[in-house]
Amino acid sequence: MNKENKLTRLEIYWILYDVGNSAFVLLVATILPIYFNHLASTAGISEVDYLAYWGYAASVATVICALIGPVLGSIADTQNYKKPLFTACMMVGVVGCAALSVPTSWIIFLAVYVVAKVGFNASLIFYDSMLTDVTTENRLDTVSSCGYAWGYIGSCIPFVVSLVFVLMYESIGISFQTAMTIAFCLNAAWWLLVTLPLLKNYKQTHFVSAAEQSPQNKSGSGASGTQSGDSAQKNGSSVIRSSFTRLGHTFQEIFHQKKIFFYLLAFFFFIDGVYTIIDMATAYGSALGLDTTGLLLALLVTQIVAFPFALLFGRLSREFRTEQLIRFCIGAYTLIALFAIQLDRQWEFWLLAVCVGMFQGAIQALSRSYFAKIIPPEKSGEYFGIYDICGKGASFLGTFLVGLIAQLTGIANAGVAVLAVMFVIGFLLFSKAAKMQ
Repeated sequence: MNKENKLTRLEIYWILYDVGNSAFVLLVATILPIYFNHLASTAGISEVDYLAYWGYAASVATVICALIGPVLGSIADTQNYKKPLFTACMMVGVVGCAALSVPTSWIIFLAVYVVAKVGFNASLIFYDSMLTDVTTENRLDTVSSCGYAWGYIGSCIPFVVSLVFVLMYESIGISFQTAMTIAFCLNAAWWLLVTLPLLKNYKQTHFVSAAEQSPQNKSGSGASGTQSGDSAQKNGSSVIRSSFTRLGHTFQEIFHQKKIFFYLLAFFFFIDGVYTIIDMATAYGSALGLDTTGLLLALLVTQIVAFPFALLFGRLSREFRTEQLIRFCIGAYTLIALFAIQLDRQWEFWLLAVCVGMFQGAIQALSRSYFAKIIPPEKSGEYFGIYDICGKGASFLGTFLVGLIAQLTGIANAGVAVLAVMFVIGFLLFSKAAKMQ
């Protein structure tokens, strides 16, 4: 039994990428909004506008990924394409993370942030779809949960070191700008280094058949050696064309496969709320005037709490149906969103952080593994590209609405009310999907 539950080397390497990219997630959720608040306030931007602009930037990044994600995912289903595409997007994120230390203008800072977040989000399309290559179907829930769990606790290492510089820069004898530079570069280096084992050892085992990759390529090796110099370019354009064709067929398939269709609709709504809370927690707390140090420490507690609870839900998935656990998590998040509407004290933010930590990793991990179970593994890239539209791509709606309602009403709390509605819709749609097939 022990051997069956023990992680394989490849599963561990896959999990390590969660450890690496989660450092960027934690940075975005904590230190980045505070630094942007510093740049914005220096430029005379009001607190409400600061919250709105941060939300708009997050929305732009996720809309870009929603547009390019399915196409990149479809191309990645071609044999030997997934790793290079994953590497390119990961490097855009890593370099973008380090480059955040350069701008001193708030608007240029937001532009760099959008580029870094696009790289990060795009890399997750390929990373999530790798799950079917690195493990077996009966271990999907466990390995996915371990990814989020170790991601949460592992990301605390560069975060705590960054926190020392950001909160104690005067005692250390450096400027705030230097402290932020160290934080950005440290997290970028961590992200890259822990990804190297996966880059070295991953091999794509599920991919579309050769006939599907180039259906027109049956006639023709009649050309002579002079054409061989153009073969790579022709092959590349053929892959892109066939990827668009496959993607169109996949959209048609999803519409007819009601279980997948309704699951993606449900996921759009409930995960939208989850990612909006992750993206805007610190910005929300800052806009309410809560203590910066308290906000950072509370969100560190979220990471620490998320670690055992993600593992716990991975274990529970062996005893309970995944559908039951996802419904339970959505219900818990609905209550969290309702509580956040009236939040105006530091201790309430701490309580909120603990509650979010209990369910954050679980709902993300179980949603990912549940989707991996109901899709064809050889098309995991394009399916997860569409999944990304309904996930991180959809989170533009939550961040946009929170920012818009805050600006229209002049009350930061008012924007959070929309999240509770999204969770309720997600719960109802998921319950319908779970009953199908």
